[in-house]
Order: sequence, then structure tokens, then C-alpha cells
Amino acid sequence: MTPTGPAFSVFALLGLPEFRPGDDLAGILGDALAGVAEDGDIIAVTSKIVSKAEGRIVAAADREDAITAETVRVVAERPLADGSGTTRIVENRQGLVMAAAGVDASNAPDGHVLLLPEDPDRSARHLAEVLRNRLGIRVGVIITDTLGRAWREGQTDAAIGAAGVVVLQDLAGSADANGKTLQVTAPAIGDELAAAAELVKGKAGGRPVAVIRGLGHLVTDLDAPGARALIRDPARDMFRQGSAEAYRDGYDAGLAAR
Repeated sequence: MTPTGPAFSVFALLGLPEFRPGDDLAGILGDALAGVAEDGDIIAVTSKIVSKAEGRIVAAADREDAITAETVRVVAERPLADGSGTTRIVENRQGLVMAAAGVDASNAPDGHVLLLPEDPDRSARHLAEVLRNRLGIRVGVIITDTLGRAWREGQTDAAIGAAGVVVLQDLAGSADANGKTLQVTAPAIGDELAAAAELVKGKAGGRPVAVIRGLGHLVTDLDAPGARALIRDPARDMFRQGSAEAYRDGYDAGLAAR
């Protein structure tokens, strides 16, 4: 028999309702997971249903105005080729750098937009606390949203909120398989889990929750760092601006110095 190594599984949770403001999301998930969840499971929850349950739906005749209201810092912007608007990469109120500040008009009533949860780590912690008490087992929770990547086409899901699960594994100072010391290796576990969960949740399948099983060693206490630990400190951010913005500021600085 061919030997095999570590493995895990992931499956979508079916039968969930359409969520609305004021819904008891934790209670509904507790009902759905009863008899299904196992100790050490990690529950991946799409941010949209958290936003809906928390009432983060706002009237917005113009989505661009909503994006501006959620923007703390513009990183880069570029007009669309068809002249219909501008793509904006910004830092939002949650400290995340993403397109359109995470403001989403899909899956929202006409004339409204969805904002991200006000504090995704707090939301994840509440879900984890309720689920642990309700189910009597240790589970971790991550709240996921879709992000683009610099230098790469396409999008992938990432963890924007987390509780009771390791989100960043700092391996600096440890040795690799050849005994060499690792210098800066730090797997973004939270994002890897979110991406794995997205493979079964899908973008438009009505499956906003997934269960990741077989990685119980990543489930930890609820006071462990949340997904905010994945946000890079500005002092170490080599790409604070888009290329056009950096060129413009450098050009202006050169003129001023002359």
C-alpha cells in the first residue's frame, strides 16, 4: 500500500435560509450544525450573511458614494476602459485593502448595498462562543470575503475575521527539511482555510457556510489573535500606493525640490 500523508476535508452546509437584518445567525448556524459538527471543526462563514444579520445594509442610490464613505485611504485608482467609472483599491474602515472598500451591491435589495461587518473579528468571536456553548465542542470560526491579489489574475477568498483558530503561523527561526533556518516564512493559515472553503461554497450557489474538518490542531482558545493579525503593519508595507499614485507623488516631490 502506498503511504499517505496528512489530509483534511471540507464540505458545504446546506439548507440555510436567506438571511435578513436581525436574524440570529449564531442560533441558526447552531441548529444547522447540531449533529453535524465535530470537535476541532473550523466553520467558514461568508461575510455577506454576517453583514445581513447585523443590518449592514444601507440605502445607496450611488454605490460610488457608499465606497467613498467607507474609504480611509485610496491606494490606487484607474478609469475603466469603457469610461463607465473608476476601479478603486482602497483601505477601508476595517483596515483591509481591497477593491471598492468591500462594498457589494450583489445579493442586496435594489437601491441598497452591503457593507462589511463593522468588526469581523468580534463577529467571529461571538459566533464561536455561541457555537461552542451550544454544541459542546471546540470549533473555530473564520469570516471570509473575496479579495484580488497584486500581480495575479482572478480573486480568492481570504479571512477577514477569525476566532478560535490559528490565522498566521510564524516559522521564522525553525528549520526546514534540510536543516536550514527559515528567515521570514509565515503561512497565512486563515487565508488558506478561506480559499479552501470557497471551493465548495462557490460564488452564486447559495452555500454561504462550509465546514473544514481534520485540522483540529489549528483550533485554539478564543483569545488567540483574530484575522486582523493578517493585516500588514504600514511601516513594513512596501506597496502603500499604486504605480500611478507613486509616480505622481514622486514627480511632484521632484518639482518641489527643484
